[in-house]
Amino acid sequence: MSKKTLPGVTRRQILSFTAASAVLGAAKAANAVTLKGTPVWSPFDASPPPQIDIDGWAFFTDAEAAAMEAIVDRLVPADNLSVGGKDAGCAVFIDRQLAGFYGTYARLYMEGPFQDGTPEQGDQSPLVPQQRYRLGLAALDKYSQSQHQKLFKDLPGDQQDSILSGLESGKIALDGIDSKLFFAIALKNTLEGFFADPIYGGNRNMVSWKMLGFPGARYDYREYVGKHNQKLDLEPLSISGGDAWKMKS
Repeated sequence: MSKKTLPGVTRRQILSFTAASAVLGAAKAANAVTLKGTPVWSPFDASPPPQIDIDGWAFFTDAEAAAMEAIVDRLVPADNLSVGGKDAGCAVFIDRQLAGFYGTYARLYMEGPFQDGTPEQGDQSPLVPQQRYRLGLAALDKYSQSQHQKLFKDLPGDQQDSILSGLESGKIALDGIDSKLFFAIALKNTLEGFFADPIYGGNRNMVSWKMLGFPGARYDYREYVGKHNQKLDLEPLSISGGDAWKMKS
């Protein structure tokens, strides 16, 4: 009887698998294609990043989008260093993310049980991001109407800040969703939209990268590795490419 190496797998089977793999590899090598000269290439030919290229909103309703733009403009207010969250496209970034697999947590286990956990256990909510925003934005406008007789987007900045602070601390309760849970995801996604690559809808014109002096997705730094404590003033480059990626003839 063959000695077993793994449950249900014998040494004889492993040797057979190895031999078959070697034959297959040799067959593939025999059919290999030889490339001469410089191959034609452009960024993400084989694996393009997921994008939603449409006019208007992909997930948000107009009312939700207006409230979201007001939120991101208070979380990332405009100043002398950069534009605010709205003009930077943070709400657009969030909208596009919600319309994709992130919005449904398609890549996460979401079958429960759903119980209150410790802070170390992290998020235990059954609500996926699409539900969190849909419930949270509706509840936010409902609260604003009840307290100030206006939608959140129509409130002056100081009142918007006060409400957002109340959500963050949990002092303000929202109908249908935990206020701290809603604030946390809104803040997290807003910051992601402000600093992410522009290919995903936020960081419009690379405003945050220019503010920080971040050079972006450059593939070759050999020219600069020996330059210490020098201001390089490199123009930021998106992962979608740019003139600097084009081959010179």
